[in-house]
Amino acid sequence: MSKNKNESLVRLDINNPVFQNNWLDLDKTDRNAVLDTLNKLRQLTWQQIYRDNGLKWEKISSIKPPAGIDAIYSIRITQARRATAFREGDFIRFLTIAPDHDSTYGKK
Repeated sequence: MSKNKNESLVRLDINNPVFQNNWLDLDKTDRNAVLDTLNKLRQLTWQQIYRDNGLKWEKISSIKPPAGIDAIYSIRITQARRATAFREGDFIRFLTIAPDHDSTYGKK
């Protein structure tokens, strides 16, 4: 019996240099909070991520996605910050960690 694509565990891609720089530039408390969220994500299925009220996976309509990407999403990565990412198969591919909530959505 094969699993539905939303029932498999999420795989992380944190190799984007912008995401890494954003993460490493955070203070120690926030860096650890990001790590906690990443560890949580690794244990969830896509269906669980979509339903998790704490993560708030949301499509960003105000930003045009790059070629080859259907849509960009935001996800709560710490209590005060959101990350941008997109889904590719089982992978969540992280792009950035916004300095504040509004900049995640292309506002400012």
